[in-house]
Amino acid sequence: MQRSERRRIVIWGVLGILTVALLVAALVPRAASVDLAEVRRGDLVVTLDHEGMTRVRDRFTIAAPFHGRVQRITLEPGDLVTAGETVLAAFRPTDPVPLDLRSRTMAEAQLRAGEAALDRARAEREWIHAEREFALAAHQRARQLAAEGFLPEEALEAAATEARARSEALAAADAAVRAARHELEAAHAALLEAGGSGKGLTAMELRSPVSGVVLRRMRESEAPVPAGEPLLEVADPADLEVIADYLSADAVRIRPGMPVAIEQWGGELELRGRVQRVEPSGFMKISALGVEEQRVWVVVDLEDPREAWQALGDGYRVEVRVVTTQRSDVVLAPTSALFRRGDGWAVFVRDGSRVRLRAVTVGERTPLEAEILDGLAPGEQVVVHPSDAVADGRRVAPVAPARDS
Repeated sequence: MQRSERRRIVIWGVLGILTVALLVAALVPRAASVDLAEVRRGDLVVTLDHEGMTRVRDRFTIAAPFHGRVQRITLEPGDLVTAGETVLAAFRPTDPVPLDLRSRTMAEAQLRAGEAALDRARAEREWIHAEREFALAAHQRARQLAAEGFLPEEALEAAATEARARSEALAAADAAVRAARHELEAAHAALLEAGGSGKGLTAMELRSPVSGVVLRRMRESEAPVPAGEPLLEVADPADLEVIADYLSADAVRIRPGMPVAIEQWGGELELRGRVQRVEPSGFMKISALGVEEQRVWVVVDLEDPREAWQALGDGYRVEVRVVTTQRSDVVLAPTSALFRRGDGWAVFVRDGSRVRLRAVTVGERTPLEAEILDGLAPGEQVVVHPSDAVADGRRVAPVAPARDS
């Protein structure tokens, strides 16, 4: 064989080998670029978040007790009022209209009912006052016993809570007595007849039933008004609570006593609260997308002192986060690494230069992290947001994290 022929054979052989190598390189799949995250141990806090608003617990709407002419109301929203002292509105009654027999009989019956209601309110107030005195005495005894070491701290706190509850109940009973007294005054006014006991009555003053501020003024100028016309709203702004309307499917997971974080209210610090109650009745609400939703009111008590949220008022917007689950030292993985596989969950775990499909058992989840009950160990790396190019045994190339410029 001549030298030129051997050279030609070698050249064609090398070209063939290169061609086969190029074909093999083209057919072998390249490593898929993936983002990796490390499984870790940490604390898990699961919350139900929703927009809420503040409201005063006891709102008093001052209305016209009878048909008459209200004088000009000079109070402005935000003005301070004192219970039983501040005059909210004054009335000059119109000329009384003679009552027929039927109307007079009804008015007299309302008067007697008002007197009975006032007597009942006073009796209930006395009973609650006695209970408050007993609770205060029990609290004092509990403090003495706790100081001597004969009573546990829990019993002392229970006695203090009972004393505070009885004091608040007494304040409510005082308000009920004042309300019954005003209703009785209205019943007296209804019995005024032309030429009768209405002579000499030039004006009637409505005083504030509670110490606080004026929330709203519905009427300002002097004008004739019918009975029951709303004039003012007053309330104590220090007695504030937070409400939020949760989906009924979320509300069933909320229980009274659960801790609450209140954010986005305008202050720098997060406020603490606690679920007071979940309303037993829901209501329908149309969402922004036009979907009918069943929602339930969740009421939250503020636990921080008044100085921390003094700028808050009635009807202010807040963000409510009810803490439903708190667990410490659990295995956590990014929620974005989980995907459905049959009836369970699975992840792709890094194994050297490849990834392996692994089934996992998931506990509680948040939008960012999930509790892993079985299948992963701290320190392992998982693929987040796996694409269709990632499969069991596929070679992967981790994407380097972006560096801050």
